[in-house]
Amino acid sequence: MNSEYVEFKNGGYYVKGVRVSLDSIVHCFQQGASPEAIQEDFPVLQLSQVYGAIAFYLDNKAEVDRTIRELEREVAASTIPVSVADPELWAKIEKARAAMANPRA
Repeated sequence: MNSEYVEFKNGGYYVKGVRVSLDSIVHCFQQGASPEAIQEDFPVLQLSQVYGAIAFYLDNKAEVDRTIRELEREVAASTIPVSVADPELWAKIEKARAAMANPRA
């Protein structure tokens, strides 16, 4: 499902001609950002591309939301927790958390 402003590639939707994912724009839009504010966050985009991406999302909301959820599940399933990937780093993080929780210790 492609449009003038959005294309499907590499398993996700992207603004045509650039490497900005549609889900990045959707996230900003859902947080209440205006198209102008979104364009400021992604200066590689023209304002017309932001409006086009939002229009594509609104016209295909169910499909885009489903694709975003699938990608999030895939990332979560393939992510190794820091505690497993780098136990030494995890120990430092836990020590820092404990120090922040009890600054007098």
